[in-house]
Amino acid sequence: MKLKGLIAPFAESLLKWYAEHGRKLPWRGISDPYAIWVSEVILQQTRIEQGRDYWLRFMQRFPTVEALASASEDEVLLAWEGLGYYNRARNMHLAAQQIVELGHFPNTYAELKKLKGVGDYTAAAVASIAFGEPVATVDGNVYRVLTRYYGSDTPIDSSFGKKIFRGFADMLLPADYPAEFNQAMMDLGATVCTPRGARCDECPLTDTCMARREGTVDKLPVKMKTDKNVQTLHFTYIVLNRGEVTALRRRPAPGIWQGLWEPLLIEGENPELPELGCELQPVAQGVRHLLTHRIIMIDCYLAQPVGEWPFQLPDDYYWVFNEDLDYYAMPRPVKRFFSMIKPQLG
Repeated sequence: MKLKGLIAPFAESLLKWYAEHGRKLPWRGISDPYAIWVSEVILQQTRIEQGRDYWLRFMQRFPTVEALASASEDEVLLAWEGLGYYNRARNMHLAAQQIVELGHFPNTYAELKKLKGVGDYTAAAVASIAFGEPVATVDGNVYRVLTRYYGSDTPIDSSFGKKIFRGFADMLLPADYPAEFNQAMMDLGATVCTPRGARCDECPLTDTCMARREGTVDKLPVKMKTDKNVQTLHFTYIVLNRGEVTALRRRPAPGIWQGLWEPLLIEGENPELPELGCELQPVAQGVRHLLTHRIIMIDCYLAQPVGEWPFQLPDDYYWVFNEDLDYYAMPRPVKRFFSMIKPQLG
């Protein structure tokens, strides 16, 4: 790889490595800011193997920012179903409407940050990759590469740490190759300078890496010690089915899974179940679903009353035709429950 301009040895070694070893991804090598933006949002909190398939499907369903902006929230959430962190999808939908109203895709880091849900990292990624703006991206992969390279035990989640490592990234970034440099840093952290089992012998920076020299690779990066209170929630779902229809409601805001659809829900440990005039058929019990700072313990039952029944459906529930259930975006465990009982629905 022939490089132009004055480039620091760190960047030169990294760029030459990237030219040979960079990951082949469907959103690489394109300049469409919308496609790049969608990939960056999907890859937040998502493994790249899963993210690739979702990106392909999402781009097929919403090929342009205009298509995304004109879609309903339900359509967007359904396309996002299974990825989790649904606020990402809601914010992207709102940001698409901002872009359409603006009349063009924002082409600078500063303008991109004005979009709903777009923070420092995403703005820098789109600005550098789509528009060539020399601004560094700093995510977990980049923090890991930089802390190890400089042998720094400064906590990466401290305000001082965030400031100093962003400064390092900006200093190292070559103005003529912002897209390649940022993607190379991400790839190096994701495939070589990994959290565990770093493959230092394959790293282009190994000769000048301080952590490699001092034997501290496995000890870096460092985070501040924080006490995270993990909350345990108890959900009991009752799939209330009457022939060709099933009761659903849209989860209200605020809270987890807001805007997604679910069957009759009773919250609390060992709850008193309503009198439905029929036997409850166990679907799944003791299902443990993990979210950030939350554990949800879930029991699910199927209820299929016949004739007259004493239960009054709450006002926020609706009867939905069974044949239309696939068109409603649901939390992942709820979707799994419905797949288990599909043959039993009228």
